Amino acid sequence: MLLHLVAEFDLQRDVVPWLAARGWAAALDTSGKSSALYIVNVERNSKIIYTWKGNETNTHIGLYDLRTKQNEHLYMFERDLRIISCSVNNERTLLAVSFRQYTEEERVSRLLQSVSKYLTLLIEIHPINNVRVLKAVDSCVRVQFLYPVEGRNNSTESRLLLVSEDKYIEQFDIHVAEEEHKVVIQNSGQLPRARVADDLIWAQWDMMEQRLFYVVPKESRSTLKCVQFYPDESFNSILESHLDISVNDTQLKLVNFGYDHCQDQDVASKSLNLQVFTSKTGGLCVCCSLASDTPDEIKYSIYFLHKGYNKTFTVSLERTESHQLKEVAFMNLDYYVAAYLPGQFLHLLNIEHPDLLCYSLFLTGEDARIDMLQNCSIQSPLMSTVLDCHIGSMYAVSISDSALLQFLQNSKQDSERLAALHCALLYFRHTEDLEMQIIWWISENLSTCHSFDPIQEFIIASLYCRMCPETHNLDKLLPYTSLLDWIGIIPGVTCATDIISLPVLEFQNSKGFWEKLNSNLESVKYAEPHLYYHSNVLRREWRNLSEEREERRTTAYLRNIFENAKKVLSHLDTWDSEERLVPLFQEEDYQQQLLMGLMVAQLKDHLMRHLQYVGKKKIDQIVLDYVANLLNLVHRIMKEVWRRYQLHSCIFCFDERGSTGEFAVFHIMSRILEAANGMCMPLPPGFHTLHLGLGVRCLPLHTLLHYIDIGVLHLTETCVRKLLKDLDDTEKNEKLKFSIVMRLPEALSQKVRQLWKHPINANFIARKYVKLLLEKLGNRQFSSPIPERLSVPVEFLPLNYLTNMLAEIENQGVYPYEKQDHVNVRFVEETALKHTMTFLGLKYS
Repeated sequence: MLLHLVAEFDLQRDVVPWLAARGWAAALDTSGKSSALYIVNVERNSKIIYTWKGNETNTHIGLYDLRTKQNEHLYMFERDLRIISCSVNNERTLLAVSFRQYTEEERVSRLLQSVSKYLTLLIEIHPINNVRVLKAVDSCVRVQFLYPVEGRNNSTESRLLLVSEDKYIEQFDIHVAEEEHKVVIQNSGQLPRARVADDLIWAQWDMMEQRLFYVVPKESRSTLKCVQFYPDESFNSILESHLDISVNDTQLKLVNFGYDHCQDQDVASKSLNLQVFTSKTGGLCVCCSLASDTPDEIKYSIYFLHKGYNKTFTVSLERTESHQLKEVAFMNLDYYVAAYLPGQFLHLLNIEHPDLLCYSLFLTGEDARIDMLQNCSIQSPLMSTVLDCHIGSMYAVSISDSALLQFLQNSKQDSERLAALHCALLYFRHTEDLEMQIIWWISENLSTCHSFDPIQEFIIASLYCRMCPETHNLDKLLPYTSLLDWIGIIPGVTCATDIISLPVLEFQNSKGFWEKLNSNLESVKYAEPHLYYHSNVLRREWRNLSEEREERRTTAYLRNIFENAKKVLSHLDTWDSEERLVPLFQEEDYQQQLLMGLMVAQLKDHLMRHLQYVGKKKIDQIVLDYVANLLNLVHRIMKEVWRRYQLHSCIFCFDERGSTGEFAVFHIMSRILEAANGMCMPLPPGFHTLHLGLGVRCLPLHTLLHYIDIGVLHLTETCVRKLLKDLDDTEKNEKLKFSIVMRLPEALSQKVRQLWKHPINANFIARKYVKLLLEKLGNRQFSSPIPERLSVPVEFLPLNYLTNMLAEIENQGVYPYEKQDHVNVRFVEETALKHTMTFLGLKYS
């Protein structure tokens, strides 16, 4: 079970023992029906209002405080009533109650046609005193007190929303005063009221943010509107958005305006199943269950209003039973919106990144099962909270990290792996243990992921998670995935995407959610995908600079690039003794430092174009942190892999063959290199040396040389020096050394080849020296020999001719190896004679 539920409130656990202790539980219905004791409302300040039937057919109203875990008796009616709606103000001095006085049959039988069916009362309860009638009508009414900002405890004014089944909402202003230790309503006549909305067919109350969402039908489509209520007792319409939802219902559907289970269930079967969810990052989603023409299919739409499109999903059910309620329940998990059909599926839809279907989790079978929620009579009154109205329990909902990892381990499809990996990295944020287990999973599943590179996803998503909380809007500029597109399918699910018009916002100087939503809408207007940082320009610039001649590497531009690289390296985490388990040498790598510096420069330019208001100093810090974190993540992967395969730091003993663990680590490092090349990202200092060292130990010679030739392995000075020094000159080692020396770049070759004191190496150096001198000579003719060579002349005309020619070229001031004085014509002549004598089987002296 992926979702983990913890019961925050349960009527049987938290209320019934309290009622029993006071002698009020005797009349409760123990047959399993919920008519005697049920939840009526959940208030903003963590108070739950419930009602029960006491002795002598009395109807009681109680309150449970989630913070203090205490119950409180609020009011008692000396009649058997069906409470429809109830709300208490923040100060707990006023109680608003709406109830049904009689059923239609009771009115006829008692000849009470002139008596209204529903009554709405306002009651003074501090202490219990006056009762005022707000409504006496034949249509159902719901009530809800507005709550001020947190920390404002005492107020002389309360505001009450009244929602009528006749499709209007109005607000009552209630002034109170304290008289002789009791709070009384000041208004002697009618209470001041203001009309909030008219002609609505659906409404939802957001208790935490004090927002009213409602839908007004207009011809073939509907309009979603939102009214924001403010602490200064004002309100205004702040949002309007057109929805392509055709509404034929005549009955009003209300969400989070109290919980009359019997009536809600009756209305749900006839009206629109729609809910609005918001997220902390400015996401706004409208979830709607749609009618399906096929009995074994379920359809629902999610309008991602902050992205400008909606997705309609059609799910083929695995099994259908006639008694099952085919109504999708929606839950708000902040980062995800959950669509849940008990016994069938659980669909976690990504709110922040809904564009690619592979970042949403679709679960069936055991993974989708939620033991505590076996019916669809649930609502989501708070973020990450579910209220089961049928049994009277409220649960805190979260994604289980252990279940998610188990799901990741058992995944068979790339879509499942991607969704689980993305969830683990971005939903749970940065946790050491979870990160370690993900790295272990990656090391075992590199060959099973076909449509994406798990190393790339891990690095990009981890960087996004670590960096984006630092600065507002940074999440719109840094990539969250390595994928540009995804064309895979989810078995049993089809998805259709439609572009919709963006919502219209009307607000001034509004902070919090509305500011974030407005920022999201602005990024959509400016073509959101183009805002993300890409490495295309970086790759091209790196390639161009890498191919430049060495004498051009001292320009001011390049000096600035390498200065950037030094700053990045100084920002790297200090690797402690445990982290030094991975033998990464702090060596200079021109290519990697060039790439680091270029990445800093280009990422800085990218952020400066869009975050000018942040300031240059802050952007410099963000960029340095980003590149340093990137290098630290690569090191973290290597550290965990090193520990997993129980390797030690002494792997540069080239006289031994590598173990199975070393070969596995070599393979993983090759995949890290492949991922880095694909994203054009730098690697930590010493990576190539360690990789080459493992390659020498683990690979046969022909494979090792092939990897060097195709660029999988990079020859580094540190590793080549150690190889030439430590290996003796057996026939096998001579072949290895010579093959390595032949492949050295010229600059590196001049530094290290003199370390190998062997005729083969001397012969190779001499041949290369002759070739370079002859290339300098070109088509020119030489005049006369200048013999300053061996102390004993050698009468070998071909050699004499060659050495005389080379000596003349040297005399013209041409020295290919200026830093190696011993490599000259005399060295060539001596090497040639030694090689010839050895070839003839003679002893050279």
